[in-house]
Amino acid sequence: MSVQVMPAVMVRAGAKRGAWNEIGIEHVEKPSPGAMDVLVQIEACSVNRADLLQRRGLYPPPPGASQVLGLDFAGYVTEVSAGVSEWAEGDRVFGIVAGGGYGRYASVAANSLVRIPENLSFTEAAAAAEVFFTAYYNLFVQAELDQGETLLLHGGGSGVGTAAVQLAKSRGARTVVTAGSAEKLQRVLELGADYGINYKEEDFAARVKEITEGGGVDVVLDWIGASYLAKHLDLLKKRGRLVLIGLMGGSTGEINLAPVVSKRLKIIGSVLRTQSGEEKARIARGFSETVLPLLASGKVRPIIDRIFVMEDVEKAHDYLKKGEHFGKVVLTWGSFES
Repeated sequence: MSVQVMPAVMVRAGAKRGAWNEIGIEHVEKPSPGAMDVLVQIEACSVNRADLLQRRGLYPPPPGASQVLGLDFAGYVTEVSAGVSEWAEGDRVFGIVAGGGYGRYASVAANSLVRIPENLSFTEAAAAAEVFFTAYYNLFVQAELDQGETLLLHGGGSGVGTAAVQLAKSRGARTVVTAGSAEKLQRVLELGADYGINYKEEDFAARVKEITEGGGVDVVLDWIGASYLAKHLDLLKKRGRLVLIGLMGGSTGEINLAPVVSKRLKIIGSVLRTQSGEEKARIARGFSETVLPLLASGKVRPIIDRIFVMEDVEKAHDYLKKGEHFGKVVLTWGSFES
């Protein structure tokens, strides 16, 4: 029996750690669904910062995960394993994976899939997947953001930023957002942020204190890390929560632990990619109950900046690297001939 193949975007052989290694579409073995999996034909996926890190050898997939790039997908079910009853061929689905999102097909655990609402296209669902999962999990599960609380969010124009602003607003929380341009701040305010700070023109910490009249914030969603850590601990209220989802500003720093103790703060490290299958299933269930109705009603929506065909994956990566986007960059297979 011959091995079936599929097109997928891979980091080329001979990659060097830290370098902008070459990527391109190659033909690799088509996955076969396991006992409790379904096979999904992927129509679109999004480009994430993690993809750029993996390309440079700085964020490898966990053991057993696909070597194909991509952490999210949207498509339809083409094959259902015998042990799966909740999905049928033709169902439109989206979700997150530890790898494989840039492939034409992916084998996905049935209990981690989410149904695409009728009002969303494949490209819109792909734009929603990683960022709304990330925002939901970190704001509502990890930080337990509640009505009336205040959230500090950096990078309001990013995919996660645009999703987090909308979800915080849906929960009745107040959001203070930073961004690097007046245009991005205006757009994020239109999405529902309460206050915007241009971090290139003013000290964000001083401005947050002014906005909150010295009271500080309840939650910080932080992808910066070390360079902002001391300021964040100072800005948090008693019982405040700092959720670390990235380390763009460094991973090593020296801090004063006194405010952590005196204010009973929580510092929470968070990553979705390496979660167990059971945990991803729980996250998918919670997402379906909490966020899916908001997407289906249009109360929250994915923000797409630009769509590239898969053949232009290099252009998509270059565009994301520039950091000028607002919302998500999406890749689609379109009319690709395998």
